[in-house]
Amino acid sequence: MLLVDTNVLVDVLENDLQWADWSIGQLRAQSKIHRLAINPIIYAELSLTFSTVEALDKTIEELGLVLIEVPRPALFLAGKAFVRYRRQGGTKSNVLGDFFIGAHAAVSGHPVLTRDPRRYTAYFPGVTLIAPEVSP
Repeated sequence: MLLVDTNVLVDVLENDLQWADWSIGQLRAQSKIHRLAINPIIYAELSLTFSTVEALDKTIEELGLVLIEVPRPALFLAGKAFVRYRRQGGTKSNVLGDFFIGAHAAVSGHPVLTRDPRRYTAYFPGVTLIAPEVSP
């Protein structure tokens, strides 16, 4: 199972000039190796680009993504990572989506496909990332 970060999906759906080719290529390549998945946090972030739940669900299905739940230990870990972030000078006042996604990957052993690895590498260094800077 591979968690696909929201930014990769938005790149594809919005045909981002800088990142769409990379994101499409990675989705195709990784789908041959892993089952592609999103979690409820990614679903919620992705919903911002859709007008109906039906349209979002249809796109998720067309992309071959499965929706998997976030285990409770991952939710706990996300909170702990957020505490570290705040102690290190982070200014956001709510737990960020990247913390939930990173903690989910860390607890479940799922790699993450993302084009923005900063928070993942800083707060979840054991998570395998597939990103422009660290792609195999």
